Amino acid sequence: MQSTFPNAPAVNPFPPTQLSSREIEVLKLIVEGNTNTEIASALFVSPNTVKTHVRNILNKLGVSDRVQAAVFALRNGLL
Repeated sequence: MQSTFPNAPAVNPFPPTQLSSREIEVLKLIVEGNTNTEIASALFVSPNTVKTHVRNILNKLGVSDRVQAAVFALRNGLL
């Protein structure tokens, strides 16, 4: 659509309220390249809790891996 209508505003297909504040924190740390263990340490939670957050993020964003989640977040201005 953007190329057809160059003056049209970019539409964010993702409602920002869909991710919880904790999921946004985890997503930021994913974008920075942190592992689940590093994220767990930074947020004072278990690695299993991080895995749950990552799984929820992937499901909510409709992507299949962490790299896709990071790219999606950056391209859509989520962070």
